[in-house]
Amino acid sequence: MSIIKEFKEFAMKGNVMDMAVGVIIGGAFGKIISSLVEDILMPIISLCTGGVSFVDQFVNLGEGTYKTLAEAKEAGAAVFAYGQFIQNIIDFLIIAFCIFLMIKGMNKLNRKKEERLPQDLHRRSCSLRSVTC
Repeated sequence: MSIIKEFKEFAMKGNVMDMAVGVIIGGAFGKIISSLVEDILMPIISLCTGGVSFVDQFVNLGEGTYKTLAEAKEAGAAVFAYGQFIQNIIDFLIIAFCIFLMIKGMNKLNRKKEERLPQDLHRRSCSLRSVTC
């Protein structure tokens, strides 16, 4: 069997195609959640904290004084940019919560589907036997 034929069989399996679709949708979902965090939630959090932006928080590890993180990076200063780390943690928590809610909803739909299925089978078997159930 040629390697190209083996690869084609592998690539066309359902699991690989499902995974590819999942990766693409996951990337798009990640952009939506990042926008939710950066454009909607973080400004509200910043307002509640007196206008503090987490992303711009840093500690200068070298000499010199810089007003902003961008200014420090432009100067090539060594900085401990803890604000971006906090931002990434918030992003992760929100993304994880959204995925949790999505999976919980899907599981609820599957449970409803499973609960309906036995009743439908019961009705069909009764109607086939011409017996009132």
